[in-house]
Amino acid sequence: MSIVDLHTHSTASDGQYSPSELVELAKERGIEVLAVTDHDNTDGVEEAAKAGERLGVRVIRGVELSADDHLNLHILGYGFPAGAEPLSGMIARLKSGRNSRKYRIHDFLRSKGIDIPLEEVEELAKGGVIGRPHFALVMLAHGYVSERKEAFDLYLDTPEFHSFDNRKPSAEECVRTIKASGGKVSLAHPYQIVFVREDEQSLEPLLQRLMGYGLDAIECYYTKHTPQQQAEYLALAEKYNLRVTGGSDFHGERNKPDYPMTGRELDVDWII
Repeated sequence: MSIVDLHTHSTASDGQYSPSELVELAKERGIEVLAVTDHDNTDGVEEAAKAGERLGVRVIRGVELSADDHLNLHILGYGFPAGAEPLSGMIARLKSGRNSRKYRIHDFLRSKGIDIPLEEVEELAKGGVIGRPHFALVMLAHGYVSERKEAFDLYLDTPEFHSFDNRKPSAEECVRTIKASGGKVSLAHPYQIVFVREDEQSLEPLLQRLMGYGLDAIECYYTKHTPQQQAEYLALAEKYNLRVTGGSDFHGERNKPDYPMTGRELDVDWII
């Protein structure tokens, strides 16, 4: 058992801190094993691993992929080798899509009367992949919303937004690609999933399908899970003989102020 955080983000996607800074924070907070799980890319992992070697923190190579089967269905991949195919090819395609996505988001917001400078969004991303949190922070800075959450509730996480932001792989492709690349797979923050498929209106049928593709685990411990949700997910993990993962989804105090980096005692030998 180790003190771990298996769900964090760096400036390689939409986090506030560089990969090395992320590891330094983990060290300060007593975390022994840290997974860097940036959205749709692994650019920050090697820098984080070097910082981990220097500081005595074990860094797990990770990624968080968005699937199109349901709204907010995210797949966490762990422990795959550097440059592993076919995951590297998928990530290259997704990164290209995310780079062009910023123009679609900018146009969508302009259609809603929100005209923010794209240059400010790009500057905030610090060379990383631009995501919705970067837009939310610039919207907040220009007074279009009164808090970051409002940007998502009214614009960036609505059915209308997701109807055009639909260039995502299927959950099957995500899971099978990670497994074929030598990695392990966990279902991220299940409480966030909005079920839209007619044949899946609850978590259990989705779990059964994902297990058929090779799902290894479920993220039972998560910053926003209620005690009741946590108990439900732990029971499902036991029922289906799934591993248990847990993470904070830390993006930084500026980007996600209510998601602090938090360590939890878990077994991660099966990943390493």
